[in-house]
Amino acid sequence: SHAQLEDTAPRIVEHPTDVLVSKGDPATLSCKAEGRPAPEVEWYKDGERVETDREDPRSHRTLLPGGSLFFLRILHGRRGKPDEGVYVCVARNYLGEATSRNASLEVAGE
Repeated sequence: SHAQLEDTAPRIVEHPTDVLVSKGDPATLSCKAEGRPAPEVEWYKDGERVETDREDPRSHRTLLPGGSLFFLRILHGRRGKPDEGVYVCVARNYLGEATSRNASLEVAGE
């Protein structure tokens, strides 16, 4: 007989790491989660949910199929550094959630 696959709570198998990026360059914050059913991944920056192109087609941030967060280009202007901050990824399914380690994204100085 065929063993029943049991549902499992999410766990993060690849955590994001700190990244230093030049403004205008692309960047990726890695995150990979496992679980059954496959967990939904969301990103938070400084505690606030990060909107990606799924919610806003004009967004410069894309949630990749594996759960990583991709920046087409790092935004950085005189009025601020909207992409700079501390990020975590959170993976959820009906059995629970898992939160990654913190990763900071810094924009290299001029």
